[in-house]
Amino acid sequence: MFYHLLKYVLLGPLLRLVFRPRIEGLAHVPASGAAIVAGNHLSFADHFLMPSVLRRRITFLAKAEYFTGPGVKGRLTAFFFRSAGQIPVDRSGKDAGQAAIREGLGVLDRGELLGIYPEGTRSHDGRLYKGKVGVAVMALRAGVPVVPCAMIGTFEAQPPGRVLPRVHPVVIRFGRPLDFSRYAGMEREKAVLRAVTDEIMYAVMSLSGQEYVDRYAAEVKAEEAAAKGPRLPGVPRRRS
Repeated sequence: MFYHLLKYVLLGPLLRLVFRPRIEGLAHVPASGAAIVAGNHLSFADHFLMPSVLRRRITFLAKAEYFTGPGVKGRLTAFFFRSAGQIPVDRSGKDAGQAAIREGLGVLDRGELLGIYPEGTRSHDGRLYKGKVGVAVMALRAGVPVVPCAMIGTFEAQPPGRVLPRVHPVVIRFGRPLDFSRYAGMEREKAVLRAVTDEIMYAVMSLSGQEYVDRYAAEVKAEEAAAKGPRLPGVPRRRS
C-alpha cells in the first residue's frame, strides 16, 4: 500500500515534475511474469526514479545500511525502505552473496520484477564498473530474462555526497530483454557466470554510453581512499 502511495501520490509525481525524465524502451519491460531489471547505479536518486516510471511494482535488493542508519535521518530512511517493501541485504561476511541470491530468487519465484545493480555500489566517478555475478546466478536459476537499464543524468543531478538533488535532464533507457536459456543448468560454471554478467554489463554500457572499467567499483573506491590517507583535524588535504 505504501509503495503505491509513494509512487502515485507522494513521491512519484514530484520526481516526474522536477526531473521530467525522458523514458525510452519501456515496452521492453515484460507486462507480466518474473524478470530482472539490471541497471547502472550513479545516484541515490536511482532508487526512486526508475520505480516511478515503471508500470509494475519492482523490488530492489537494498544494502542493509539503509535500514540501520543512526539518528532521525536513519530512522526515516529505514521506514521508507521497509514500507516500500524493499529487501535489506547484508553485504559483509562470506555468506552475504548467497543471502542476496536467496532473497532475489524469492521475489522471482512470486513472478515479480526484481531490480538489481550488478556493480554492487554506486559509481563514485560516473563510470561503469565490472558487474558481480550474482545477477547471472539468479537469471539462470530462475530461468528469467534480464532487462538492461541505463540511468543517464542522475550522477549530475545527485552525485555521491550531495544531499539534495539539483535539477538536471534525466533519461531512463530500457533495452531489449536478454535471454540466457542457452545456459540453463550451468549456473555453477564460473566461466558461464562471468560471460552472462559481462553480456549484461555490455548491454548497459551500450545504453548508457558510459566509459567501462574492468574492475570492481568497491576495490577502486578503497584504493583511492587509502591513497588519500587519513585526514587530521584542521589540516586540509593536499591537492595533487
